[in-house]
Amino acid sequence: MAKQLLRLMTELSSRKWVSRIMGSFSHSRWSRYLIPTFIRIYKIPAHEAEKEIHEYRSLNEFFSRRLKMGMRAIDETAGAMTSPVDALITGMGPVKAGTILNVKGQDYTVDELLNHSPRMGNYLNGYVFVLYLSPTDYHRIHSPVTGKKAESEHLRGKVYPVNDFALTNIRNVLSRNERLITYIRHEHGEVAVVKVGAMNVSSIRYTDEKTNEWSNGDDLAYFEFGSTVVLLTENGTFTPRGDLKLGDKVKMGELLGLLHEPSAKSS
Repeated sequence: MAKQLLRLMTELSSRKWVSRIMGSFSHSRWSRYLIPTFIRIYKIPAHEAEKEIHEYRSLNEFFSRRLKMGMRAIDETAGAMTSPVDALITGMGPVKAGTILNVKGQDYTVDELLNHSPRMGNYLNGYVFVLYLSPTDYHRIHSPVTGKKAESEHLRGKVYPVNDFALTNIRNVLSRNERLITYIRHEHGEVAVVKVGAMNVSSIRYTDEKTNEWSNGDDLAYFEFGSTVVLLTENGTFTPRGDLKLGDKVKMGELLGLLHEPSAKSS
């Protein structure tokens, strides 16, 4: 009964009008009074924030805060693909014939995640990381590679939460929620940075809509409320760091593995 009630509450939270109310309040000046409580409840390292706490004009502005310079080191190994976010690894591994296996007990298809994109075939046997950002985490998204924008697609979908319960009990949350997908062409191929929104209307935004190229670690986008990043590499172009495993925490700029020319078996 408890699980059914939680599922019902989660389904209700996906309604646009609920999300719109929450979004409006989080942008309001009244919401700024909740920032100290938000910091305390989620044990947020406020000393890392770019501004003093009293300088943030709303809860949303604090949630999407920048960090002070030097708070994250960007791995400079040749061919590095770095974590675009501070996050928990909730899924990782080779993509098997277009299927992302066992993300909290559910399988996802690349086809659905990328909304039947013509680029889909490049990722059918690639590698995937599913990176979950909790309320405690820094919520800006950075480029995991040095490269140029090949394409961008904004998919307006549901606004389910993407917490542990929702990922486990709501069918295909990652493929049903709002998504902002950035395909970035790098020296050895391409990566797809799939930013999955949650609990707010228009909850994912580019830092600068006009930017078309990034260096590894550059500011790419941010969540207003959310969420999860699904990071996909093209077939045969990536070798993961050997010591990473499900449940590990990673920081933005931390090495995830190395990009290279497509392996013979992928061609």
